[in-house]
Amino acid sequence: MKHAIGIIGAGNISSIYLENAARFRNTRVLALADLNLDRARSQAEKYGVPQVLTVQELLAHPEIEAVVNLTIPAAHADIALQAIRAGKHVYNEKPLSIKLDEARTLLEEAKARNLRVGCAPDTFLGGGLQNARKLLDDGTIGEVIGFHAAMLSRGPEKWHPDPEFFYQPGAGPLFDMGPYYLTAIAALLGPVHSVSGFSRASFPERTIGSGTKQGQNITVNTPTHVTASLQLHSGVIGTLTTSFDTHWDKYDTLVIYGSEGTLVLPDPNNFGGVTRLWKDGQWTEIQPVHGFTANSRGVGLSDLLYAHDEDRPHRSSGDLAYHVLETMHAILESSEKRCAVDLESAPQRPEALALDSQQQMME
Repeated sequence: MKHAIGIIGAGNISSIYLENAARFRNTRVLALADLNLDRARSQAEKYGVPQVLTVQELLAHPEIEAVVNLTIPAAHADIALQAIRAGKHVYNEKPLSIKLDEARTLLEEAKARNLRVGCAPDTFLGGGLQNARKLLDDGTIGEVIGFHAAMLSRGPEKWHPDPEFFYQPGAGPLFDMGPYYLTAIAALLGPVHSVSGFSRASFPERTIGSGTKQGQNITVNTPTHVTASLQLHSGVIGTLTTSFDTHWDKYDTLVIYGSEGTLVLPDPNNFGGVTRLWKDGQWTEIQPVHGFTANSRGVGLSDLLYAHDEDRPHRSSGDLAYHVLETMHAILESSEKRCAVDLESAPQRPEALALDSQQQMME
């Protein structure tokens, strides 16, 4: 069954959602909306979307069952809540919201209306991390002891044509890139119980390096180098570092240490990738056997709609995204207060995908 979906936001990230929506067996894009209707028309023509609408027209459309919300982070909660109140399921780009109270309201209203909320990233459903999930579940490295996650860069302003939002509250390296790593950790190892963090904005200004705004300065209003220790409910402890301040790109993005070996995982920002296993004094490269190794953004939405039809939990859930959002806020709160912060949320670890999920879900 093909569910009619509407996409709000026709920016760069919309292309892969539009491309993949035509490939999943249970989704079809009926309409596209954007504040810039010319941009929406251009994307609609390129990807064969039949209708270009205003945001309010799309939300009121009687045939649309689910809304994919690709607006800027500051608008995620408002647009998603409007979609829920219009009787639609909603799937947000990350983060779920930039404010915890808005995210709570969104989830509560969705539950009251028996509607689903999903949220990116869904990269943990890719073949790379599902491969690692199977290795962990099979006990390949024994009991998990700890982990290390890192996203280090010098910032996006050198290449991004419109990078100001990266340096405002609700963005920065933690809120922009942290969801990939924290979602992977929660999905693979379980939820976070407590955090202790430190953060700083190393440079008060950044200079745009490309596009029509090249040479303009950006005032930095959010931390750009963040590091934290995390204790999971399982007792496992690990570290997370996200940075827009570093000149170093040769590092392992996610490492899990066990009592009998170590796993070096693929980049959680991607769907594919090889897992490296250190065990018995040697390295072994383990290729993924699951599907979704190419850019499969939208698999979380497809799973949400299947889950609704089958009356089961969906994997890229609003509860998981809320937990990631709470973790990020707790890290910054810990940095500000100079103390450990406990989390209230503790979602269940999502079910692993079956090996043949891509064949079942994609045409």
